[in-house]
Amino acid sequence: MESNSRPPAGTDFDTARQFARQLRVDSIRSSTSAGSGHPTSSMSAADVLAVLVGRHLRYDWDRPHSDANDHLIFSKGHASPLLYSIYKGVGVVSDEELMTGYRRFGSRLEGHPTPVLPWVDVATGSLGQGLPVGVGVALAGKHLDRIPYRVWVLCGDSETAEGSIWEALDKASYYQLSNLIAIVDVNRLGQRGPTELGWDIDAYTRRAEAFGARVLTVDGHDLAEIDDALTTAADGGGAKPTVILARTVKGRGFSEVEDHEGWHGKPFPKDMAVRAIAELGGESNLVVRGPLPDAAAAPAITPSEPSTSSFMPRYSPGDKIATRKAYGEALTALGDQYPNVVALDGEVSNSTYAEQFAKAYPGRYFEMFIAEQQLVASAVGFSVRHYIPFASTFAAFFTRAYDFIRMAAVSQANVRLVGSHAGVEIGADGPSQMALEDLAMMRAVQGSTVLYPSDATSTAALVRAMADTSGVSYLRTTRGAYPVLYDEDDTFPVGGSKVLRSGSADAVTLIGAGVTVHHCLAAADRLAQDGIQARVIDLYSVKPADSRTLHAAVAATQGRLVVAEDHHPEGGLGSAVTDALLSEGAQTLRLAHLAVRELPGSGTTEELLAAAGIDVRHIESAARALLAEG
Repeated sequence: MESNSRPPAGTDFDTARQFARQLRVDSIRSSTSAGSGHPTSSMSAADVLAVLVGRHLRYDWDRPHSDANDHLIFSKGHASPLLYSIYKGVGVVSDEELMTGYRRFGSRLEGHPTPVLPWVDVATGSLGQGLPVGVGVALAGKHLDRIPYRVWVLCGDSETAEGSIWEALDKASYYQLSNLIAIVDVNRLGQRGPTELGWDIDAYTRRAEAFGARVLTVDGHDLAEIDDALTTAADGGGAKPTVILARTVKGRGFSEVEDHEGWHGKPFPKDMAVRAIAELGGESNLVVRGPLPDAAAAPAITPSEPSTSSFMPRYSPGDKIATRKAYGEALTALGDQYPNVVALDGEVSNSTYAEQFAKAYPGRYFEMFIAEQQLVASAVGFSVRHYIPFASTFAAFFTRAYDFIRMAAVSQANVRLVGSHAGVEIGADGPSQMALEDLAMMRAVQGSTVLYPSDATSTAALVRAMADTSGVSYLRTTRGAYPVLYDEDDTFPVGGSKVLRSGSADAVTLIGAGVTVHHCLAAADRLAQDGIQARVIDLYSVKPADSRTLHAAVAATQGRLVVAEDHHPEGGLGSAVTDALLSEGAQTLRLAHLAVRELPGSGTTEELLAAAGIDVRHIESAARALLAEG
């Protein structure tokens, strides 16, 4: 075993070669020890990463949160043995942790990287996501931070089949992100066999260039070639992102598996691992660090304190204002108070009203066009750089980006998503535009917050609350204009609700959110004409739900609840109500759940709400039916 050594910054080629050998050996050792992992996918990229980490990555490993540091993102997150072997090689993870922690329960060396490690920006493992997030980090660096850090992203060749990779390159080219370098490990073999393009480097080149990238091609095992390409990529020349296509061999360094199918995601049995390590020259404990960043080029960035120079918009009860419009006005006001608020949209900003922010703060607005995956990924990237991102589009279109939303939670990212034009309420556009699954989708995200305001005043308050809400938060807005219900001094804490009607003689509770709140109020008025008092709850916080208020309503109205929602019955408002009640041992419920149960078509708002059975008439009928049951 070689002795510990630490060469000066700017590792020489001989040391880089030994470092690459060590990375391969440690990738084998750790995965064999764990009994799982992807050693061959790690071995193919070891030479490229040894040169990058040893000679080009400007990173202070003792200060991982330094604003001056470059960013290294493993888009091919299954190559975690390589990443963790790098961490050992730079001296921040011990050999003991690598050998006893990798893929073990309770360890921070998880099967795919997550930010539980301070050197990891975002969770990866769902392929096609690291490069899109890297675009967001690079956008922040070039257009907001104005710090000369580079964003290096290791991609696998298999993941270039994902459309999100090309969305990322397209937007990187549009925004001239010369600080973004994608390194594609073209090792020819995917999980079940050869990749789509194999080693057709010319085809990869044509595709990347077509999306506006500067392309460099190298033998991924020739250290001098790699070094030249990384030097060129890092120069920031031109106004393009760089793609380095590295032709590599999967399993490089162990002749028994080099370029052989059937070894993806398989650790070597112990006897094979012994042979592989021997062929590679044995174990070693080199400590290799590359250049430090120029701290003087990156003044410390501290979270911006909100200004008190302006206030959130105010509305008068009775005024008819769409909640989507109130979102745009509230976001614009928030932009003045919070200098680190940024807004993104998917080419519908004139409908989501994010255009108001864009006009007021063009330098903090980023258009992602019709690329919803990149929309969410960029928001995650801005979150990495401590900005407060709000990303908006039609609520239905977030379904395209759901894997990115799910992974944002794994990344512990703080992103705010705003979906407009929800439900059958939108009218004539028809079912392709109607979000009827979004509440369920967003509620299922780990640690998420889901909000659905009914008027402009509550919308503004909840936008303000989202700025200080960690994790993934989602605001659902409505297309049509509805009367303002609340006074400017009303408060709307996350996890709360509003009781709009109540009395000692309440016989039934009507629960709505968004548009159905207005129908619940109208139904309560109609019931009152016959002397029936109905409690009305605006459950604007769908997750977390206000279980205390719901329990009180159950007790007051003998368990009679009518829940009306402009959403499919699965996973939406009704589920939120029952989950909140049952989790704390609710009393007997007599529940009428009104939701969109049939495939809607085109029509007026009134026609579609009626056809779905969620308008005032159906809410009133459901309440009377519950009362008739006794």
